Amino acid sequence: MKTVTSIPGMEDLARQWRKDGRRIGFVPTMGYLHEGHLSLVRASKGRDDITVVSIFINPTQFGPNEDFKEYPRDLGKDSAYLGQAGVDVLFCPDAAEVYPPGYRTYVEVEGLQDRLCGKSRPGHFRGVATIVLKLFEIVGPARAYFGAKDAQQVLIIRRMAADLNLEVEVVTCPIVREPDGLALSSRNAYLSPDQRKAARVLSTSLRWAEKAAGAGERDAGRLLAGIRSVIEAEPLARIDYVEAVDPGTLEPVAEVRAEVLVALAVFVGSTRLIDNIRLRG
Repeated sequence: MKTVTSIPGMEDLARQWRKDGRRIGFVPTMGYLHEGHLSLVRASKGRDDITVVSIFINPTQFGPNEDFKEYPRDLGKDSAYLGQAGVDVLFCPDAAEVYPPGYRTYVEVEGLQDRLCGKSRPGHFRGVATIVLKLFEIVGPARAYFGAKDAQQVLIIRRMAADLNLEVEVVTCPIVREPDGLALSSRNAYLSPDQRKAARVLSTSLRWAEKAAGAGERDAGRLLAGIRSVIEAEPLARIDYVEAVDPGTLEPVAEVRAEVLVALAVFVGSTRLIDNIRLRG
């Protein structure tokens, strides 16, 4: 595996691959990798000629009181994982090169970025869309792979790619979970043993909703109330939001008649975790 730290170096490699007719698969990450990330790598390796993984902890998607400085980092361990997984290139640029002095251009995806997580993390998706567009321009992938746990993020990136006529296929891969149901996340590393047990309430509440919908419940309000009841029974958990929305627009829905995205964000201790499930009428 080759490690590239400069933007021109990555651009030169990608340009030559494309000239040779080789299709690039791309997995953008912030590092501290887990099996969820590796599932994206395997998806790329199964379809693409070249697999590139980026590790860049993007400062523009963190708010002033969020965990940018504390976000877990272990580049050595990550690099070893990626080498064993057969990744061709690890791209890990420096923030000063990505956002040089005087940088002032950002990407906004109106109507999608201010809902769900965007309500409590103003500016977050502006930072996400900006860095993803920059990485797409640098790497020039035919396909880019993202996990379904970040459903709003994937929708925003798909909309951006379509609106800006980007020649990249945005591929969504299934959520990867621990045996007890907790969705894998780099932020799970923040959890104490007691908090780790409490965090199971996210997936437990979503499974309750899935079972209730399967039994015929169609009223979104009652489903959301049931989810909240399950979460509120856990003393270490505090709800940020629980919503049922149209998966294409993120507009709230009243009934489960077609596909509905049920998404939630919950603080366990001071750690904010997200999860979601798709329900169908």
